[in-house]
Amino acid sequence: AGNSSPLTLHGCDLKLLSIKINGTELKSDKYTVDPRHLTILTPPAGVFNMEIVTEIYPQLNTSLEGLYRSTGNFCTQCEAEGFRKITYFQDRPDVMAKYTCRIEGDKTLYPVLLSNGNLIEQGDLEGGKHYALWEDPFKKPCYLFALVAGQLECREDSFVTCSGRKVTLRIWTPAQDLPKTSHAMYSLKEAMKWDEEVFGLEYDLDLFNIVVVPDFNMGAMENKSLNVFQSRLVLASPEAATDGDYAAILGVIGHEYFHNWTGNRVTCRDWFQLTLKEGLTVFRDQEFSSDLGCRTVKRIADVSKLRSYQFPQDAGPMAHPIRPLSYIK
Repeated sequence: AGNSSPLTLHGCDLKLLSIKINGTELKSDKYTVDPRHLTILTPPAGVFNMEIVTEIYPQLNTSLEGLYRSTGNFCTQCEAEGFRKITYFQDRPDVMAKYTCRIEGDKTLYPVLLSNGNLIEQGDLEGGKHYALWEDPFKKPCYLFALVAGQLECREDSFVTCSGRKVTLRIWTPAQDLPKTSHAMYSLKEAMKWDEEVFGLEYDLDLFNIVVVPDFNMGAMENKSLNVFQSRLVLASPEAATDGDYAAILGVIGHEYFHNWTGNRVTCRDWFQLTLKEGLTVFRDQEFSSDLGCRTVKRIADVSKLRSYQFPQDAGPMAHPIRPLSYIK
């Protein structure tokens, strides 16, 4: 940033408490705030440290974007533009950064504190609280940031990668749903093995978490190392689930895991490139399901879905190019 170029950050529904640049609090005449932006009028030239403190009320957030509360647990959804509801930031997919996240909460109400990356420290605090410190060593766009806090139980397993690293796998759900996660864990381990054998892509962290919550508007989300799913896409029991249910779980668990490389480590320049990360990852999950099941049946199902949903849209008034010549934001 240079002296003549203001720095504009996205923000929505935030209460700004303070801004510091290189340790010095910024006076109010040095920045402007509107309902959608925070603009630093004359940022220093070169590299500088900026500390922004904001206050949010996730228990009042009903948009299911940013940080919100779902049946007593706190959860995030940041794709496509939810991170700006957590703090001021350059909320674009081409802005990639490393994240360290410290979470504090009441140990009785929120015994599980999760975020992206590896858990590097945890402990108790005064007043019945505790904390967890998470570090993601790989750069990522902010739409892949995730945080979960609440009362959850986990099914734990492990996977040994092709280079011999042991990865801990955990699927977190409300306690009553834990018995219904066995097929999801099987699907995850098969996806990790398949991605190594077919594409040569090895998982790159020591821990992989999946969280299953009943209120989640995206259905499933590939947050780095902390995938979040809507319950109906993951839970299955032999008494009630059909073959189609088991196949769907295999596919969606695989899809979100495969995003680790096609979407997360290699990501979009802008949201007009959404079909690049999603299209490639859908191809990968279709190949995965075909290899583990019946390729002919899978292909017929995929083409049938295209004919039922995509073809009518492309032939109708809502048809449009992936990147239009102009658009209104």
